[in-house]
Amino acid sequence: MADLTRAFVVAGLLALTGCASSGPDALYGLTTPTGEQLRVRTTSRQVLVPEPRALQSLDTNSIAVVDAGPVYTYFPKAAWTDTLPKVVQAKLVQALENTGGLRGVGLPGEGLLIDYQLQTDLRAFELRIDGADRAVVEVMARLVNDRNGRTRASRVFRAEVPASGTDVAKAVEALNVAADRVLREMTAWVLTQV
Repeated sequence: MADLTRAFVVAGLLALTGCASSGPDALYGLTTPTGEQLRVRTTSRQVLVPEPRALQSLDTNSIAVVDAGPVYTYFPKAAWTDTLPKVVQAKLVQALENTGGLRGVGLPGEGLLIDYQLQTDLRAFELRIDGADRAVVEVMARLVNDRNGRTRASRVFRAEVPASGTDVAKAVEALNVAADRVLREMTAWVLTQV
């Protein structure tokens, strides 16, 4: 009986070791625009940034590659530092904070007295290889008055940046440039609307 138990323990450890080695070899993050890169307007408003919504194809930590169809595949052995919506949420909060233009920027559960919610949908965040190789980032944003639930403004932000290659490092480099453009435009827009 002890030998059988030991065999199950060894098999379990081998299975765990196999799972650990099947993870990504590299984790990639996104850069955040700095305050100097952002148009600054100061307001006393506070903004809540919920986690962006995304379809399952983007609600993952895998880095998407999209061919004609669209057909989604992912870079093997590479991943974002967290699920993509959480990564984008964190960078959006940092970009808004870096402007110095808001009294407060918060996440759900932080207890801030919120004036507006910045609700977002991730529509595209991928390397497109269906012609010219390019990074495509598209985010639909909606500013909602937190006190009455009315939409103050909504807009789609999109950037396409040529990729200098189709390996993961070149893809992430182009995705960072595209995401920076979207974040800069979105933060400037938020500051003009609140």
